[in-house]
Amino acid sequence: MTPPDNQNQKDSASYRLPALDEEFLLGESMRGVRFLLEYAKAEEFLRHAGIVSTVVVFGSARLREQAGPAPAPDQSRESVAGTERNSHRAAHLYEQARRFGRIVSERGGALRLQDGLRHNVIATGGGPGIMEAANRGATEAGAPSIGLNITLPHEQEPNRWSTPSLTFRFHYFAMRKMHLAMRAKALVVFPGGLGTLDELFELLTLRQTGKVTELPIVLFDRHYWRRIINFDALLEEGMISPADLELFAYADSAEEAWEQLLRLGLTVPGDSTPA
Repeated sequence: MTPPDNQNQKDSASYRLPALDEEFLLGESMRGVRFLLEYAKAEEFLRHAGIVSTVVVFGSARLREQAGPAPAPDQSRESVAGTERNSHRAAHLYEQARRFGRIVSERGGALRLQDGLRHNVIATGGGPGIMEAANRGATEAGAPSIGLNITLPHEQEPNRWSTPSLTFRFHYFAMRKMHLAMRAKALVVFPGGLGTLDELFELLTLRQTGKVTELPIVLFDRHYWRRIINFDALLEEGMISPADLELFAYADSAEEAWEQLLRLGLTVPGDSTPA
C-alpha cells in the first residue's frame, strides 16, 4: 500500500525548525530574540578574547586622513581657502586619533595579558574617519582593537584596522550602544555630527545619573566643543548643576587626552605578562 503523500505538510512554513526559519526569525514577533542574539554574539567573542575593559573613541566618519579633492574651477578664493583649511584640520584630527589609539594601547594594558585578561582595549564604531584612525593606532602598536559597526541605509563598511575577530555588525543602535558602554572605562570624543553627539550624551547621561560610576570623559578639540555645545548656558538656565561640568575635560592633543584620562581616574593594570 502506497503511504499517503505528506509533502505539503513538510513544505509548510509552520513545519520548519524555528532556529532555521529565516522568515520567522526576521519577523516582528522575534524582535526581542534578535536583540538577545546581538547581545549574546558580541559578548561571547569579547569574553573569549579576554577583554574586560575598553577605552571608547567616538568621532566623525567624515574626517579622513588624506586631503580632500582639488577645488572646482568655479570655486571662489574664499571657498577654496575654506576647503583647504577644513581638509588640513581633518587630517590633523585623524592623525591625533591615530596617535591616541597607539598611546592607549602601549600604556593602558591592551598589549599585555594579566591573568588571561586584557584591559583598556580601544573600541570604536568600526567605520571610517576618526574610528578608523583610533583602530589603526592600536593595530600599529600591536594591540587588538574593537569595531562595533552598524547596518545603515548607505552601507557602512568596516575599516581595515579593527581586529577581524573583534569586528561586529549590529542592526539595532541600542544594542550597539550597550556594547560600547558596558566595558568602557574611559571615553574620548573627537569632533563629529549627530551620531557622535547622540553617543556622547548617552554616556554623559549614564555618568550624570550614576548608572556608571567610573568613566573619565574627554572632549577632544576644546574650540570645537565649546562652540558646538554651550554647557555654560545649560548651567545658567538651571538645566545642569555645577558638578555636571566636572564630568568631562577638554584636550587638544593625543598626549593631553591620555593625561586627562589618568587625572580623571582611568586605572592602568600593574605588572603583567607579555602577550
